[in-house]
Amino acid sequence: MENLKVKPVLGVTKPISLIKPTEFDVRRSLELEKVLVDAKLYEVEEEERKKEVIIEKLREIVKRWVKQVTRWKGYTDKMVENANALILTFGSFRLGVPGPGSDIDTLCIGPSYVNREEDFFISLHNILIGIKEVSELLPIPHAHVPVMKFKFEGVSIDLLYASVSHLTVPDDLNIYDESILYEADEPTVRSLSGCRVADQILQLVPNVENFRTTLRCLKFWAKRRGIYSNVTGFLGGVNLALLVARVCQLYPNANPSMLVSRFFRVYTQWHWPNPVMLCPTEDKEIGFPVWDPRRNPFDRNHLMPIITPAYPNTNSSYNVSSSTLEAMMKQFHTANKICNGIELTESSWGALFEPFLFFRAYQNYLQVEITAADADDLRAWKGWVESRLRQLTLKVERCTSGKLLCVPCPSGHVDKSRQSFHKTYFMGLRKKPGVEVKEVIDIRLATQEFKEETANKFSFWTPGMEINVSHVLKKQLPSYVFSDEYRTRSQSSKSTNQQHENKRKKNSEMVDAKNRVQENKRGRSESDGLAKEEDSSLFQNALLKEPRVGVGCGMLSKTQGEEACGFTMYSQKF
Repeated sequence: MENLKVKPVLGVTKPISLIKPTEFDVRRSLELEKVLVDAKLYEVEEEERKKEVIIEKLREIVKRWVKQVTRWKGYTDKMVENANALILTFGSFRLGVPGPGSDIDTLCIGPSYVNREEDFFISLHNILIGIKEVSELLPIPHAHVPVMKFKFEGVSIDLLYASVSHLTVPDDLNIYDESILYEADEPTVRSLSGCRVADQILQLVPNVENFRTTLRCLKFWAKRRGIYSNVTGFLGGVNLALLVARVCQLYPNANPSMLVSRFFRVYTQWHWPNPVMLCPTEDKEIGFPVWDPRRNPFDRNHLMPIITPAYPNTNSSYNVSSSTLEAMMKQFHTANKICNGIELTESSWGALFEPFLFFRAYQNYLQVEITAADADDLRAWKGWVESRLRQLTLKVERCTSGKLLCVPCPSGHVDKSRQSFHKTYFMGLRKKPGVEVKEVIDIRLATQEFKEETANKFSFWTPGMEINVSHVLKKQLPSYVFSDEYRTRSQSSKSTNQQHENKRKKNSEMVDAKNRVQENKRGRSESDGLAKEEDSSLFQNALLKEPRVGVGCGMLSKTQGEEACGFTMYSQKF
């Protein structure tokens, strides 16, 4: 008897369903793809070619750089001739879902004697400064994953560096061979992880094209709903890719429209902090820590673990806080209802991508304003502050014992009417659902600690870099945070609400009229003369004691140290 080839099961469990798309599902997928095309989420060929050319130019630059370093360090002419460096891509570019204007995540791999601290962040940095196509160069050597950010011919580049245990780096270097990790430090391992994870994801999904379309859709959705930002504690590109890949494994025959609906169906019911994993984790003899809450106490604190498939397996979403998790779950539930409506032909894909009105969602906000002396200083200062906003969320949660949620707006804002170099960030404040707050909530200590730590821990601080944290009510928000689209959507929302209110009043009036007619009939037919019974179903608003938020305000520069400044404002109600 001929042996039948059994298709291997992808994932840590069997699929939920093997159902294939119906004609209706196929039509819905075509409609979805049209929405994505109309939203201009696909790169045009000209932009694709430009990025490919830029990557080739980067390859030539780093090859010349490594040869120069080899010569400077006194190696033989033969070594200089054979000296080599590679440029690999990762992120959306490697996954095949780049969009117009998206950056290119790149990794430079160099030989063992070319180090990160002096050679990459000093000598290569100096070379890049002298290249006319390069602008806005910003080295971030002390980041969790050290990186140089810059623009090359207007295209944003994130460049990482990994030094491997080879005297000469071959062009066909196998980065999946775990021996490459021997003698590597943790920043090198984290830098290599981007490429290794991206390729593993593509190998672990049953249909790459369906995965890509679904991922492109959900990235668009997350951005529109204000929950796309790994650095502030929401979902980033890798997090979303892993979540989508897991749904692809659970529904291996589903097309994109089915996968989008199943995505929200699965994750609204997911019991966090149970981890999302594409494959079992493996602990190797190399010795790097692998995500395992049974062994590592720190891993037990993760709220939304999404585990990378390449060794060493880590939690890609360790930045998620109670505030951002609650905000994301609300968006998952809203999207799930919309997708249910789409399946019943009661709604359309456009409803899924309606922008979230962040500045209409809260009554109270924290306003974090930063300033600097010039554009270059602001660029460096901005990058540092953005990486610290998550700490403000955690400090607010901690000082209020989790009773107050502090949800960041992923994007910053600029007041174009001002001439200074500045940027402003906002955090929405609200009481945690289900929690009764009777006492005064004072978060002045949290905001003061955040300001002092942000200023004092920045290695590249210069005079003029300042940070201010203040509390504002919704009615006090500056006008520059409201875009034209925002105002249009807000007006549309108000109009829709007014229509619903008018309809409710009309229905109520009809019910009242009907009740009066019935009452009159009952009064005529009844001879006992009983008075009409009072309505016993009156509702009263159960008002909690109005909690107040105290916020220490005022500017803080590094030279001010621990001085208390400004004044205190209190909110009215959450």
